[in-house]
Amino acid sequence: MSSTPTPPAADAPVRTDFIRQIVRDDLASGKHSAIKTRFPPEPNGYLHIGHAKAICLDFGVAAEFGGVCNLRLDDTNPAREDPEYVRAIQDDVRWLGFDWHSLRHASDYFGVYYLAAEKLIRDGKAFVCDLSADEVREYRGSLVEPGRNSPFRERSVEENLDLFRRMRAGEFPDGARTLRAKIDMASGNINLRDPALYRIKHVEHQNTGNEWPIYPMYDFAHALGDAVEGITHSLCTLEFEDHRPLYDWCVDHVDLAGNPELLEPLVAKGLPKEAGKPRQIEFSRLNFNYLVMSKRKLMALVTDKLVDGWDDPRMPTLQGIRRRGYTPSALKLMVERVGISKQNSLLDISILEGALRDDLDAHAPRRMAVIDPLKVVLTNLDAGFEETLTFANHPKDESQGERSIPFSRELWIEREDFEEVPPKGFKRLTPGGEVRLRGAGIIRCDEAIKDADGHVVELRCTLDPESRPGMEGANRKVKGTIHWVSAKHAVTAQVRLYDRLFTVADPDNDEGGKTYVDYLNPDSRKVVTGYVEPAAAQAANEQGFQFERLGYFVADRYDHKAAAPVFNRSVTLRDTWAQKA
Repeated sequence: MSSTPTPPAADAPVRTDFIRQIVRDDLASGKHSAIKTRFPPEPNGYLHIGHAKAICLDFGVAAEFGGVCNLRLDDTNPAREDPEYVRAIQDDVRWLGFDWHSLRHASDYFGVYYLAAEKLIRDGKAFVCDLSADEVREYRGSLVEPGRNSPFRERSVEENLDLFRRMRAGEFPDGARTLRAKIDMASGNINLRDPALYRIKHVEHQNTGNEWPIYPMYDFAHALGDAVEGITHSLCTLEFEDHRPLYDWCVDHVDLAGNPELLEPLVAKGLPKEAGKPRQIEFSRLNFNYLVMSKRKLMALVTDKLVDGWDDPRMPTLQGIRRRGYTPSALKLMVERVGISKQNSLLDISILEGALRDDLDAHAPRRMAVIDPLKVVLTNLDAGFEETLTFANHPKDESQGERSIPFSRELWIEREDFEEVPPKGFKRLTPGGEVRLRGAGIIRCDEAIKDADGHVVELRCTLDPESRPGMEGANRKVKGTIHWVSAKHAVTAQVRLYDRLFTVADPDNDEGGKTYVDYLNPDSRKVVTGYVEPAAAQAANEQGFQFERLGYFVADRYDHKAAAPVFNRSVTLRDTWAQKA
């Protein structure tokens, strides 16, 4: 990828959140002359909406201050990682419109981490511990009780080096030993109670194969990875706030800048021998109601086949919402509206849906489609009548041009646009009533044809010839306007009506013995057969539209074809859930 920093746009808005202010102050004081950030996802699943905020922040801050941002894959736990996730992560970042300065992996630095661990042992700052995982938890203490030193804490430097090198050689089984930092078992911060730095895992790694039977722990690898890359500002979500003292401990006690010999393994990989002292800064993570964001729960939805994969349009993954019809600009608008703070909160999903509506309202071309069709026959037109009407592609954007729409004697309208016994306030088609056909004229319903079961299957109507576009009666007032599709020219389409995946605002609430699975919405997807105008059928995959009066829809990323269109509903025109409430 490009190594040239992207300068901020001249007309870019000046953002004033606390993170950007820290960056401004650091530049103004001379602490840094250049800014470098990183986006460090773990490739153990697909990215979700919460990651969009982190991506926009990490890459956005770098771009705004003329700096660069690395994409670093935190591949320190090979048992849970997969190249499929790596590909999806890169695809997501590119889709959002960002470019990374350098693509890195934590595994690029395994040699550096190992030498750093040996340095800590020689400095008396780390030891090999034989306690089991359960024993470590027992010795750790609690929030109100200090921990106890491991009985192996006072091993000599020589013994620790010998054992650690034998761990590296693969001599011991999984879980037999760990390398732990020697900090303070009485610390009020449990993360500083001699945390593990390395564990034994005889698992093949996607990048390094079977070269390493030991793997660094996240806190150790993440801190040193930032230092190795010369990251200036390491932006993390708030759950890492209590880990910051350990982050700083690792950076300070390894001191890569003062010990350049630890960077020698980078030479063999063709990586620069740079090192710095990064600053970790925490911000609130993105949480919306009606969603679950736990990777574990999302993984379970996929593996238990409760959804149709990671890219199911009902999933909050970036691959899923992309297929749903969300746009990068809508997500960036959402992130901007949410802002950056230090206070975790559960946000209303209407913020996310509202950003999509506003983005698509401004940019999405209009088309006509009918998803619950009812036949209309205009009896005063000849059987072979047809003509072409001209419609604007967007009512507020002339630059989008116009399109031709065929009009004929037989039409499809929405079934809900006719009521034989209309409720109070109904302004659409009724027996003997009139309604305006969008852009085509005014019709009167003369007769409703029913089947043997008494269901209305066809309407016989009359088109007022003086109400056609451009004629004297075109502006005659009627109460309602409905959309339509010419039956002769309509293209049959599969329409997938997606809704919220969960029926309750907090599906993570497990009161009463229920789990998030119990709150799955059985109506989160309905598949219907409808009709679209020819111009809609010709849509490119992932092209979004407003289907007039119905909502915003997108041509499916994979399944849509001009001869067999497939459209996914992205979002309704209004917040129907708020109306239900």
